[in-house]
Parts: sequence; structure tokens; C-alpha cells
Amino acid sequence: MLKIIFMGTPKFSVPILEALIEKYDVIGVVTQPDKLVGRKKELVYSPVKVCALEHGIKVIQPTKIRKEYQEIIDLNPDMIVTAAYGQIVGKELLEFPKYKCINVHGSLLPKHRGGAPIQRAIMNGDTTTGITIMYMAQGMDSGDMLSQRSIEISDTDTSSTLFDKLSLLGRDLLMETIPLLIEGKITPVKQNEVEATYSYNIDPSEEQIDFNKDAKVIYNQIRSLLDEPCAYFNFIGFDDNTDRIKVVEATVGDISTDKAPGMVVSKTKKYFTIACGNGTTLNIHKLQPFGKKVMNASEFINGGLRKYWKE
Repeated sequence: MLKIIFMGTPKFSVPILEALIEKYDVIGVVTQPDKLVGRKKELVYSPVKVCALEHGIKVIQPTKIRKEYQEIIDLNPDMIVTAAYGQIVGKELLEFPKYKCINVHGSLLPKHRGGAPIQRAIMNGDTTTGITIMYMAQGMDSGDMLSQRSIEISDTDTSSTLFDKLSLLGRDLLMETIPLLIEGKITPVKQNEVEATYSYNIDPSEEQIDFNKDAKVIYNQIRSLLDEPCAYFNFIGFDDNTDRIKVVEATVGDISTDKAPGMVVSKTKKYFTIACGNGTTLNIHKLQPFGKKVMNASEFINGGLRKYWKE
């Protein structure tokens, strides 16, 4: 049976790992080191580590895998499979397995190379994305492609829903690809470097909403940052207090306005509407003031919004 080492970290990777466990001999799992989370600094395992431990599989957690790879080599895998691992793998490890290292990447390469392809696809307003199974290489997501499959991005997709869809798509495509690869029935395809684009990790500065932008652009930004870390705006009230408000659910408004961007245009029982660039509007349905629970618009309007809105 094919001996595989799996490398991954987030929830996205878990269905892929589970499928490999069911069909092949997963002899080890490599994931990011445990993290201290929250005010109480509780030690939290990655979703992939939790899955591996549930199946009694050896877990390896190097701080820097480019230097700490010998334990992986000692297991003598036939293949290494990665899916959202989170570290760059060095040449020594890439070239070691018989069937090399292959990666499940959440985009239609060469578009959206990098660590945030799913978030960037939504943020950019893309209508299509997909999965690429590829050989790993020294360059960022630049290896030869083994297979691809596309999927539509709906207007209501968030990063969370798209992560789930692509995780299952990646699982299924990987399980179709591995047997064909082992049997020598796949001809790797080089990526067109001219068409390459890069989707780097989200910077905290990109979480803040700029209401001078068109409402559709803001809507895509909000969707791309859900369920976390969430886009936010600073709400300045008539009492000059400022609160950071995370937007949990929004829609593009169907009315236009001549009010200045950032001003509240109107309010209903279900949402309140904010002016954006080019006369467009954005409806806020659910939000989360800093340090408080998520609330729907009616709760905020009946309570918090009075703090900002002078009747």
C-alpha cells in the first residue's frame, strides 16, 4: 500500500486527510506548531492534528520545516501530500519521495498563487475558481500541474462557504489523481508564467472598510473576510465616540444616494443602510461591536444605534 505523509493545518485540510487515511497508509502527519489562543492563552491543536490523533497517526510539528525535516525522511514515504500546510518546504524534502510531493491548491493555477487564494478570489469579484493538483516546487505554487477542476463562486459565497466547497472538491480530485499518477497516466503541464498572479495573505490593514469605494467592492471585501477575521468600520457618533464595528452580514443596497460615504442613509427593522462611493449603498444586516456578541440590525438599531443617531 502506498505510504503517504500528509502535511496540512486548517479545517480545509481535514476532509482530504480523512480520504487518504481511508484508502492509503498515512504513516505521518505534519502540521503547524500548537498555538496559544485567547486571553487565557489556552493551547489549541490544529484541526489536522486533532484528526491525526483521533486515528492514532504520528504527528510531527516542526517550527521551521526547511531545517527540521529529517524525521520525515526517516519515515521513508512514497509520497508527500500537502494541503494548506503553511510553511515552505525545502528541496531536500521535495525530491525525496518516490512519487514526489504533490499539493492541493485552492485556485485555478497559475492564477492566485500564494497563501490566500480563496479570500482573494472573492475579494477580486471572481465568478469562478477551483482546485489544482500540482507537483510542489521551490517557487511559490509554481510546480507542474497534474489536474484541475473548476467551481462557480456564487454572489452569496463567503470565504468560509467556499473553503468548505473547495475542500471537498480537492478531496475528490486528489483521490482521482493519485491512482492515475502512480500508473503513469498523467502528463504534467507546466504553468504559463505570463498568466501568473499572486494572492498573498490578508494584511490587517485590508480589514478596514473604506466607504468611499463602490458598495459592490465593499460587499466582496466583507464576504472575503467571513467568518474571520471580518471586515470592520469605525462608527463615529454624534457624541464623538468611536466604536469598531465588525460586519457579519451585508447586502448591496438597491437605492442610490447623494449623502457622503459613511453616512447612514436609512434604517428599517431588518437593516440600516450606509452611503458608499459612486452614490451606491450598503445594507448592514448583522454586526458585532468590539467586545460584544454578534447582533442583528434590529438589536443594534434599538440599542446601540441610538448612541450614534440623533433623531
